[in-house]
Amino acid sequence: MNMKTPLPYAALFLSLSFPVYGQSGELAPMSSQEVNVEDHGVASLTPPDSAVAARADAPLPQTSRILGIIPNFRSVSANTILPPQSAGEKLKTGFQDSFDYSSFVFAGLQAGISQATDSYPVFRQGAAGFGRYYWHTFVDQADENLWVESIIPAALHEDSRYYTRGCGGVLKRTGYALSRAIITRDDRGDETFNAGEIVGAGAAAGISSAYYPEQYRTWTKTGQRWLTNVVLDGATFVAKEFWPNINRAIFHSGT
Repeated sequence: MNMKTPLPYAALFLSLSFPVYGQSGELAPMSSQEVNVEDHGVASLTPPDSAVAARADAPLPQTSRILGIIPNFRSVSANTILPPQSAGEKLKTGFQDSFDYSSFVFAGLQAGISQATDSYPVFRQGAAGFGRYYWHTFVDQADENLWVESIIPAALHEDSRYYTRGCGGVLKRTGYALSRAIITRDDRGDETFNAGEIVGAGAAAGISSAYYPEQYRTWTKTGQRWLTNVVLDGATFVAKEFWPNINRAIFHSGT
């Protein structure tokens, strides 16, 4: 999973994306200002209706980061065809997402939230407690990224990138994004079961039992960490899907 986007951030991205849609659920057309030829004696600056429609329907590009901070290295712009990833490229993306500077920041934020909600009482409070929350969170994050993005995809010839749908209504695109937690592409471009996500997240959750306190090594706790990883990845895919629209609507970029 690339750098995990916590659920509140994913919800924020989704809420920001809705203003760029019309009542039909499709992308709203871009407006243009007409210039009257008779009044000004110049050619109209308004492009033909077909040109405006084509520009409005054109896929919006992904950026390497969301909001200039959150890694978005694995996202592919809609209608883009790329050659298969090499095993080295898959390993590289896993390390990029795990050890990007933002990874250290978000691990701290997640650790702070976990400590504030007393998720693991045995870690206790104070600076020492925060340190325990922090390193567990960071290792969880790096472990899961490497299994999901690198190890399993390289072994099973899966494409670990997220291919943006970029068209259709909000519900259709949201459903597509969530489905990518279960369905991915293989190196030939065919759809296949996303073993990298499901098996990789499970492997990472199982490994985490080795460094969590004994009372948190139960099947229930391990399953909860597994499910949490998959759900967070699904929410992250939704954020990635709508990020180009949010980027255009708010920052007027990618137009």
